[in-house]
Amino acid sequence: MIRQIAVPALLLHGESDLGRPKLESARDRLREINPHVEVILHPARISSENALGILEPYDLVVDGSDNFPTRYLVNDACILLGKPLVYGAVLRWEGQVSVFGIPGGPCYRCLFREPPPPGAVPSCAEGGVLGVLPGIIGSLQALEALKLIMGTGEGLSGRFVIFDAMEMRFRELKLGRNPECPVCGDHPTQSALIDYEIFCGVEPTAGPDSGGLADGEDGADQEIPEITATELRDRLEAGDPPLLLDVREPYEWGIASLEDRGAVQVPMAELAPRLPELPRDRAIVVICRSGARSATVTRTLVDAGFQDVRNLKGGLLAWSEQVDPTMARY
Repeated sequence: MIRQIAVPALLLHGESDLGRPKLESARDRLREINPHVEVILHPARISSENALGILEPYDLVVDGSDNFPTRYLVNDACILLGKPLVYGAVLRWEGQVSVFGIPGGPCYRCLFREPPPPGAVPSCAEGGVLGVLPGIIGSLQALEALKLIMGTGEGLSGRFVIFDAMEMRFRELKLGRNPECPVCGDHPTQSALIDYEIFCGVEPTAGPDSGGLADGEDGADQEIPEITATELRDRLEAGDPPLLLDVREPYEWGIASLEDRGAVQVPMAELAPRLPELPRDRAIVVICRSGARSATVTRTLVDAGFQDVRNLKGGLLAWSEQVDPTMARY
């Protein structure tokens, strides 16, 4: 029997609500729409200490948080509690929706084993969000929640939907559960919630309302050697090819890659134990989707003593814009 539904983040606010806690203005707006709805407020910052207690009474969780520590925390709490998680995220002109925590299906950690480096992904305040986008993604999340409640329809477990508002296009990626996932894998190694701010490289004082990732001291202030997409194309065509090291996840490699140019894949999470596989007498260009993860790997390789390493500036998105417009974008 369905008892209640937890909604960690919900935008139902107007100008008259300026200065009010969002929990209270959302509650009042919901009561205006339907006075028979029971709204339970949790006026506390969700943390590893209280997450299980807050989420345990509910049958499913809809996550609309805007920062990585909260997303990892809610995901892991749902897996430990056996609760379905309806995931949604928005930034600029793009939104994402999926369902995690269904038995046999993947979780958020299966998709994103590690968070991006601090400062690599702009917050909503920094990058902006198209005003109607949260409504579109929120409606899709609500639809998935209703199907889970009713036990009908084909849900998004094992499927990851990306909405590109600029192109007015939906794309769907197939996801599988990672047998080695530390949370939902065959032999999970994590049986309790952890300090997710430290895991994501964020200062512990930066809470869910801080707007995103805090600046970290991970060498971001040091110059990272780069190569542009056109410079890389010219170098490849000149017959002096560097090793193209793609550090994305396998599902991303399946969408688009430079395999025909000799690229090899070593996911960022697997880099440390596989460093001995990389040649030290050959130039290396590190590649990811947008240039953020590859910048971190480039710094890691430089610190490890590799002499000629460069980051592909702008990643495969830049390659598709400047060199090969037929390459799939995601």
